[in-house]
Amino acid sequence: MIPEGTRFLLPPEARLKAELMGRLRELFLRHGYEPVELPALESYDPLHPLAERAFKLVDKTGEVLALRSEFTTLLAKLLKPHLGEGIHRFQYAGALWLREADAELGRFREYTQVGLELIGATGPLADAEVLHLAFAALEALGLEGVVEVGLPSLVGEVLKASGLPEEEQKKAQQAIHRKNLPELEDLLGRHPVPEEARKTLLALPDLYGEREVLEEAKRLPLPHRARKALEDLERTLELLERPVLLDLGMARRYEYYSGIFFRAYTPGFGLPLLGGGRYDGALLPQAAGFALGVERALEALRLPKKEEGPEVLALDLKALRRFAGERRVELFHGEDPLDYARRRGIPYLAQGERLWRVE
Repeated sequence: MIPEGTRFLLPPEARLKAELMGRLRELFLRHGYEPVELPALESYDPLHPLAERAFKLVDKTGEVLALRSEFTTLLAKLLKPHLGEGIHRFQYAGALWLREADAELGRFREYTQVGLELIGATGPLADAEVLHLAFAALEALGLEGVVEVGLPSLVGEVLKASGLPEEEQKKAQQAIHRKNLPELEDLLGRHPVPEEARKTLLALPDLYGEREVLEEAKRLPLPHRARKALEDLERTLELLERPVLLDLGMARRYEYYSGIFFRAYTPGFGLPLLGGGRYDGALLPQAAGFALGVERALEALRLPKKEEGPEVLALDLKALRRFAGERRVELFHGEDPLDYARRRGIPYLAQGERLWRVE
């Protein structure tokens, strides 16, 4: 038995998972993202964003440790003292653990992510690079990608300009993020909010769609920094040259995300496959990135559960050595190789240098 929220993989799923991760590593490496390896154990930090959901352990000295629950915070903490001037590109891959998860919703307590961080660059070109790689990652896995892009900083700037008390700003942010207009109207009705800010806040939940959403947003009375964020997003999309879905009411963690926030989906699969964004000033002066859930990608691909047989059944070691470099080969152990090959659907037999098709 294994704990709830964990699982073990058999062939071919274990092999396919390794292949998918290999494709992403190669893709990121070809774009200049060097691998880093991070420890699975870290010192427990009650201020970590996932501290309440992390597995905690106590070592023999009494120090409280935590199992790694996400990569970005750990990567920033460990690499910050070693980063010099200039731009840095890192990629990571590995397991993460959380105490609470819902396996029925595709959320395991032990799961795998592959991701990247672009550090030391900010602005539309850097955001376009990260979004481009999000699309490329899905394509490398053979998945059709639909990317939703939000601008939490826009929501944050409008909320700041509203004059709402801090606690009420958080409630308004949650109502906007959930697109709950009645709740938002009720909240704004209980506080003296400037008419321009009220108009913009009530418009945000409906700003969902394609490029026309930008034009609608530009017609709203926006604070200066919110308008600048919108202009940067427009320039990012021009550089990206790919269609995205815009959700300008997406207000998740606006105090953390300083620019874009995005999620990617694929048709027929209801959960996001990857997510990320720009978090300048939160962990590092300038940084953006994303992480892809490998288990979710495997589910979305609906890969075959049955292991495929090899292409060649080698009858001796010489044939195994001869053909294993160019085909998938298995060495035969038994008495009737022809019957074995037919039952496994193996199309070729080989002995020494000779290769022939199974009749």
